[in-house]
Amino acid sequence: MPEIPNGNVVTEQLTAAGRAIEHDSFAVIDAEVGPQAFYTSAQWSIVRRMIHANADFDFNGLTDFHPDAVAAGLRAVLAGGAPVVADVEMICVGLSRPRLAHFGMATHQFISDADVIAQATAEGTTRAVQAMRQAHRHGLLDGAIVGIGNAPTALIELVRLIREEGVKPALVVGMPVGFVSAAESKDLMATVNEVPWIVIRGRKGGSTLVVAAIHALLGLAEAQERSSS
Repeated sequence: MPEIPNGNVVTEQLTAAGRAIEHDSFAVIDAEVGPQAFYTSAQWSIVRRMIHANADFDFNGLTDFHPDAVAAGLRAVLAGGAPVVADVEMICVGLSRPRLAHFGMATHQFISDADVIAQATAEGTTRAVQAMRQAHRHGLLDGAIVGIGNAPTALIELVRLIREEGVKPALVVGMPVGFVSAAESKDLMATVNEVPWIVIRGRKGGSTLVVAAIHALLGLAEAQERSSS
């Protein structure tokens, strides 16, 4: 296999041409971003991949990290087998299965389950709320990396589960996009001290950003894995 500049293999593009394009893109971002918000190098690797995913430099500054976010996420990934719980299927489809499989990880989402839809209808809530409750009933939230990119109500419900029912995800990647409760849900998540989080302030966000952030975290985990072997 041709040499890969940063030494990673599993979390890199599969072809030399693909790797070159991705790394050239990162170099362009580094050159054009201007002053970085006050990120550590590990945090910047996550923000940079998010910028790469959407070609939007606003994420330099809009992305906010709990002080333990990166370290907690790495611990969960490197421990092996941490579930990834998503609010929508798009996140599950977007995440690389080989990269997840390297760390024994699998994705879960319940937004289209028949009983989730029925319960949401009966209680007058959103499917996203009931999907988070379903994940909790299945025992998947504790120790999980939870990625929310679409539904603010899922993030609000997750905060409730953390505060009222003692749920303990390893890391919350809270990036719902939208105009109703999106900014507010992320601001609410950022008031949580018990669980580490990464959020995007304001209305911007989306499943693509969650996927980018988690892929960046997997890349950091592989680099740490290599350095300790």
